[in-house]
Amino acid sequence: MSRDLIIVESPAKVRTISKFLGKDYLVEASVGHIRDLPVKELGVDEENDFKPEYQTIKGKQKIVTQLKKAAARADQVYLAPDPDREGEAIAWHIAEVIRGENKNLNRIQFNEITSRAVKEALEHPRELDENLFNSQQARRILDRLVGYKISPILWKKVKRGLSAGRVQSVALRLVVDRERERQAFDPEEYWVFKSLLGGSGGDFEAELWKVDDKKPAIGSGEQAEALHSEIKDAEFRVAEIQEKERKRQPKPPFITSTLQQEASSRLRFSAKRTMSTAQRLYEGVELGDRGTTALITYMRTDSVRVAREAQESAREWIKDKMGPDYCPPKIRNFRGKKSAQDAHEAIRPVDPTITPEDIRSYLPGDQFKLYSLIWSRFIASQMAAAVFWDTVVTVKAGKTLWRAKGERITFPGFLAVYKTQDAEKATQLPKLQEQEELELKELSKEQKFTQPPPRFSEASLVRKLEELGIGRPSTYATIISTIADRNYVHIEQRQFAPTELGCAVNDLLVNHFPHLMDAGFTANLENDLDTVAYGKKDWGELLREFAAYLYPSLEKAKENMAEIKAGIETDIKCQECGRGMLIKFGRNGAFLACSGYPGCKYTSDFVRDEKGNIQAVERKEQELEKVGTCPKCGKDLVVKKARTGSRFIACTGYPDCKYTQSFSTGVKCPREGCPGELVERGSKKGKVFYGCSEYPDCTYALWDLPVKKECPECGSPILVRKNTKARGEHLACPEKGCNYRDEEEEE
Repeated sequence: MSRDLIIVESPAKVRTISKFLGKDYLVEASVGHIRDLPVKELGVDEENDFKPEYQTIKGKQKIVTQLKKAAARADQVYLAPDPDREGEAIAWHIAEVIRGENKNLNRIQFNEITSRAVKEALEHPRELDENLFNSQQARRILDRLVGYKISPILWKKVKRGLSAGRVQSVALRLVVDRERERQAFDPEEYWVFKSLLGGSGGDFEAELWKVDDKKPAIGSGEQAEALHSEIKDAEFRVAEIQEKERKRQPKPPFITSTLQQEASSRLRFSAKRTMSTAQRLYEGVELGDRGTTALITYMRTDSVRVAREAQESAREWIKDKMGPDYCPPKIRNFRGKKSAQDAHEAIRPVDPTITPEDIRSYLPGDQFKLYSLIWSRFIASQMAAAVFWDTVVTVKAGKTLWRAKGERITFPGFLAVYKTQDAEKATQLPKLQEQEELELKELSKEQKFTQPPPRFSEASLVRKLEELGIGRPSTYATIISTIADRNYVHIEQRQFAPTELGCAVNDLLVNHFPHLMDAGFTANLENDLDTVAYGKKDWGELLREFAAYLYPSLEKAKENMAEIKAGIETDIKCQECGRGMLIKFGRNGAFLACSGYPGCKYTSDFVRDEKGNIQAVERKEQELEKVGTCPKCGKDLVVKKARTGSRFIACTGYPDCKYTQSFSTGVKCPREGCPGELVERGSKKGKVFYGCSEYPDCTYALWDLPVKKECPECGSPILVRKNTKARGEHLACPEKGCNYRDEEEEE
């Protein structure tokens, strides 16, 4: 007996869907895309209207064979990849591959993986959306043209391994431009005055609000001292008390971008970590007696729309668990942005009655934290407003006016479920009377300086990309990962700072591809892709328009782009020979090298000050730490870093003394009978690993840091420290077949 076939993207969905469809359907997974443009060539016929040349992705042939066999045995084939452009493209390519085995092909999609949603989708199949596929295809070809045409120019002019991207390069420009704003910023001095005042109801703090009925403009210590002397003996009296009730409404449930921003600020999750965790919650998690259960709706969306039954379910939970006062009279509906595609619901729990605490024991740390965030935001979105009693006290002292603000929560409303940081900082003022004389208990003044615009955090960069209409929420995680992976930016205190390489690449691209690096141009291109998806623009026409700009710029860049492979000139002089120093780009970042190389081999690290000026770092400052005495010459031994990223120990007497030794982890090699210990090494690609000091006699090696601790399950003499997306940092056994991990360490 033949069965209908459903093809989804991931094996996790296979388990979830098979559970409630039973034996009537066969469910198979494509494991993402099965076809794409070739890796080592452009794969686009530029002479034939940009016709793409698709091929089976390496390693996917077995999956393609299995899908063909399953399709040949099925009555109907339902293509059910994710409900977005990328999912439509996956479905389209699967259809192209299996059409010879079965022509009864239908497209289905569902926003949540539940029995009701999947069965409803099966009752309402549709044709493949050619316009949506063409939009994805045009995006893929645009990205391929930019990447494969511009990147080789950067290889030739700067260094190999670099890349340019239609969206990533604009994101890089935002980071670089912000850094230069900071460097050009001139701080201005100002002074802040505060007073601690005592009244009939108690003490409170007030801040200087006005001087001579104008905003304070105290720009020097002399002005501050003069004002301080003038008001320290003045009479402080309550001039006015304003009180009013204020309501704060809850925010809408999450969309992709707001989820990434909130997970970044509250949970310190990267966009990539957020999306991979959300993917697992969407596809299904094993919940004991409940079996494999999908917990959230589809996580790639820009719509705040919510299904009626989900709203009603949330309201019932609120009435039952929180009380009727916490449930507003009417269902809350939210208005999204005009540009929202509104193809899917907002991100919400599939079943609002499943609270995070109900399933805490089944979820790894990341999944529990993210589900808690999504669940509480959604439940809060259907709750009553929070009510505050605001108080503003104005105090007069001589020619100055002072203000103190307080707020008191009279009804928490949605804040009972979804607390905000500002609500937690609410302060309450003592009871006061107008015209009441106050005691000045303390008068303070503090010098401050205006601050430059902050660097982008991951959350603020996502917010800026969304605001400018650059990329799409589903692509933000990839964009941010790419500019970091290419070493164009690095992270300092959870903020993005451009590297020397990032600045150099940005400047070259801005000079030679100004349209491509323009946020407005990129946003308009996104709008054009949407127009293709709606069937209002031909995808070939879009590509021809883009090529008309790109190709002339490419030719000019090949000819005129400055070559900085040999280094970028600076004003710094070599300490050994006096020649000019050059900025060069090595495997581990930028450094200064003498322009007299190979005659002079002097190199140095460098930093930039707040204004962006280069300051060389003396060699002795580059040494990480002293660790002993050289056994050959008696000079100090220091820890240094190899070009491959691993540490080693070297004599400070170099080049006269060339003594070195490996950097030991202090963990003995676990191979029986081996006298060696595990030391840091670096791979050719710059990745640190840990190998036996007796190499090549002993080839034992690990990618993870070894720890001298015995595995209680298999007896391995060592464990390794891992940091995974699912569990965070924890200890685990490195032996194959042993699944031990240190739960206590993980906590």
